[in-house]
Amino acid sequence: MDFPVEHLTTFTAVVDEGSFEGAARRLHITPSAVSQRVRALEERIGSVLVQRTRPVAVTEAGAAVLRAARQIARVADDVAAELGSAPAAGTLIPIVVNADSLATWVVPALARAAAETGARFEVLRADETVSTERLRRGEVMAALTATRDPVPGCTSTRVGVDRYRAVASPAFVAEHFPAGLSIEALRRAPAIEFDRHDAFQQRFLRRITRAEVRPPRHFIPSSAEFAHAVELGMGWGMLPEQQCSGPIAEGRMVELDPASAIELPLFWQRWKLRSPVLDALSRVIAEAAAAALG
Repeated sequence: MDFPVEHLTTFTAVVDEGSFEGAARRLHITPSAVSQRVRALEERIGSVLVQRTRPVAVTEAGAAVLRAARQIARVADDVAAELGSAPAAGTLIPIVVNADSLATWVVPALARAAAETGARFEVLRADETVSTERLRRGEVMAALTATRDPVPGCTSTRVGVDRYRAVASPAFVAEHFPAGLSIEALRRAPAIEFDRHDAFQQRFLRRITRAEVRPPRHFIPSSAEFAHAVELGMGWGMLPEQQCSGPIAEGRMVELDPASAIELPLFWQRWKLRSPVLDALSRVIAEAAAAALG
């Protein structure tokens, strides 16, 4: 099936901008021209590609076309770089990363990859258990995820294991757990969760109690502020080793149960596409993960 490049470019702009009007401004054409191109692409394919909501929503067929559009653009950028006519600002690579990895070891890796490739990165933050959905929808070219099975059209490589430890401030432990981690104490002691999708605290509770325990909860949706809240004694929470090993060694945090760390395998999923930029980024991510996670 023949896909006119200008139609694919227009469709991608509609998705990126969230509206036909935004795509028109980006492409310097009229909204009517945008609508005509998208409609022509839909007629050629025989399926609706995007729901005309605000922001627009990509259909299942649209997700497949969006992946193809981004891959074609990626190949074109690679060819331009090989011919010495790549844009001076560098190509933009959208990826999705979980918040804890972003707060600990991923940003230095991206800085290194940017220096080596000249590429720019758009990082979307998503929980590691759902990040592949953005890859499936064609929104990103690669994802750091807890999902082993590759998304169609992608490869999946295990890059390491992140270990989460239950920690609290010494004052919090003295107040709430003076006699240890009993079920009743855990039911009363406030826990801190990243958001309502965060399951680490519940996994820890089930592991050590084998019971249904629902403590009062705070929600702190930022990795750095989450760790700060634990250190300030707002509650106990699960932190990756990279964030809590220093405070534990310095006595600013206490590990509640050293034998009950939660291990989270991480996988790097990326398009199954030969691309010098994606290849270099994947290599840097693998090396950085090996150094940070062991």
